[in-house]
Amino acid sequence: MTVTISRKATIRCPFCLTLNRVDIARAVSGPRCGKCERPILVDRPVKITAEDFDRTVLEAEAPVLVDFYADWCAPCRVVAPALDEIAGEKAGEMLVAKLNTDQAAEISARYNIRGIPTLILFRGGAEVDRVVGADLRGVRALVAQA
Repeated sequence: MTVTISRKATIRCPFCLTLNRVDIARAVSGPRCGKCERPILVDRPVKITAEDFDRTVLEAEAPVLVDFYADWCAPCRVVAPALDEIAGEKAGEMLVAKLNTDQAAEISARYNIRGIPTLILFRGGAEVDRVVGADLRGVRALVAQA
């Protein structure tokens, strides 16, 4: 008998912006938006906003790695390809999310973000650990904790 672990998270559809409850453990089956029926891709970082941060990150059953970044930040662009790779490797096990700090100042303040990129691993709605800066080894170590 095979036991499947549920790893649900609420993810905003990138096309119609509807919030969907998705079991990321079934990522290979290609979850689709309940409204527009387009694919919700969890094998790459998902963009989140201040409005959906709590539902997507804090209420997720799966570990969530959040990249607090800004578009103008050069070190953030250095970390981005590694996060793309991690999201693909860990699809079904964890969610990788990106939060633009310029558009979510209140969330950045809540988590005392003082430098970017800051990557925080959340599990069960709580911060587990964080890495600040373009520290790719540190990011991999963070993911190993998930």
